[in-house]
Amino acid sequence: MNVLLINGSPHKEGCTYTALNEVAQTLNKEGIDTEIIHVGNKDIRGCIACRKCAETGKCVFNDIVNETAPKFAACDGIVIGSPVYYASANGTLISFLDRLFFSSHIDKSMKVGASVVSCRRAGNTATFDELNKYFTISSMPVVSSQYWNLIHGGRAEEARQDLEGLQTMRTLGRNMAFLIKSIKLGKEQFGLPEKEPAIFTNFIR
Repeated sequence: MNVLLINGSPHKEGCTYTALNEVAQTLNKEGIDTEIIHVGNKDIRGCIACRKCAETGKCVFNDIVNETAPKFAACDGIVIGSPVYYASANGTLISFLDRLFFSSHIDKSMKVGASVVSCRRAGNTATFDELNKYFTISSMPVVSSQYWNLIHGGRAEEARQDLEGLQTMRTLGRNMAFLIKSIKLGKEQFGLPEKEPAIFTNFIR
């Protein structure tokens, strides 16, 4: 069992990493393998809706998105971490996620998802909601904690002083490990939920 953690901050070991690392260490203690991938400092362009991925099975822009896609397919869970920029997630991270989720033509059902947000003061819950939408459109259970998955601080050393935030991350890690293990047992005993053929409509017809 393994979990992929995505660091959307341009600062490799800043506040967002501090939160993600706390989750990762807790998952490791629960017997879950982890890998943290840093994307916030990469040159990642957004999706252009060319839909070539439907033909080739990968994004037309061959960068870290295509490198991450096989790991996403193989993982049991994913944690997305972002700093807050103008009450929103880092734009580079959003470009990464748009392309990763759109171009990965895999069944994401019952992969476990969680988002983690770091901020100096505010804008965190809006960012938290934004990131969770990637999971809820993909039939992915979302992991909760004892509070929203937030950590405060302007620098890593300040984030490490947010004792409640760090505890929230540890609780998140334990809850995520439990859910992954429970879903694994459920798959073995019951299989995945039945899926109907997709129906696509718009407001005209």
